[in-house]
Amino acid sequence: MREFRRLSVLVSTLIVFTLPLAANAGAFDLTGAWAGDADNCAKVFARKGGQITFADNSDVYGSGFIVDGDQIIGKFVRCRIKATKVDGPNINLIAACASDIMLSSVQLSAKEVDADTLLRLFPGMEGMEIRYYRCRSQ
Repeated sequence: MREFRRLSVLVSTLIVFTLPLAANAGAFDLTGAWAGDADNCAKVFARKGGQITFADNSDVYGSGFIVDGDQIIGKFVRCRIKATKVDGPNINLIAACASDIMLSSVQLSAKEVDADTLLRLFPGMEGMEIRYYRCRSQ
């Protein structure tokens, strides 16, 4: 049950946007590393062998995810985008996510704030959002 709860929390904080969005003219480019606190980028992410990965004990410093191609990678979850819809600054998608213990289909919504900031939205729960910042130095 603890693993299921952990997976649910991770999936609920993931935002999965990637290459399909880049194909749209003027689309928000989400490729790279994103953290819940811009000041903790170096504590959440590390570069190993030329690739961005999660740093040891990264979950102690907050949430984050990596967008690479058509995948979003979390500390314990990997998702692949199945469908996207862009409506101005709003992005909605359906992603297939997998962890060591579970497969699930997830619907996610976000809003572009600026080139390096986005908000994870929770439709039906007005005022609830999670802010993510692009980690440029990673």
